[in-house]
Amino acid sequence: MIVSVTQESQPDLAEYARIPIAFEVREVVQLPVPLPPNMTGLVTCPVAAPWIKDYDAVGDPPSTWASRFDLSHWTFFTARADGRLVGGATVVFRAPDVDMLAGRRDVALLWDIRVVPAARGHGVGSALVAEAGAWAASQDAGWLEVETQDINVPACRFYARNGFTLRAVNRGAYPELPNETQLLWYRRLGG
Repeated sequence: MIVSVTQESQPDLAEYARIPIAFEVREVVQLPVPLPPNMTGLVTCPVAAPWIKDYDAVGDPPSTWASRFDLSHWTFFTARADGRLVGGATVVFRAPDVDMLAGRRDVALLWDIRVVPAARGHGVGSALVAEAGAWAASQDAGWLEVETQDINVPACRFYARNGFTLRAVNRGAYPELPNETQLLWYRRLGG
């Protein structure tokens, strides 16, 4: 699959949102307490009954972003194969209204990444992360941060393969989802 990634000032968010972000939860990451500083590898265990997790159904789908945030600090990337939209990524940098950045001027946040199911595992996500990281580095960001949960094992494996290191585990970060743990991954940018 030949993929082309394009940076956009703001894509058609309705079209972007049509890229599914749902996945099947079959296993969860088992996290040691405390988290070792140089943890390598993930230990997982299967769930009793797999289920579908759809972040758009329980969180902030792209259709809500413009009404909730100042998108002037957001950069969008779309991936196409044979002219078809197969993926998208959103990076937030130096946005005072995004709490996850905690006011840091050296961290760019990979807010969203999504790939159509038929294109997963074909390099689309890696191409999007590479472009997002290159853009963030060109803006003088030293780090690219991304959030996921212990229930998203495919994402955890993907981030590890793409040079991210798990740096923070926040149990209880989601009061409305007490069985999910927030995982923050970071990738050093530049030299």
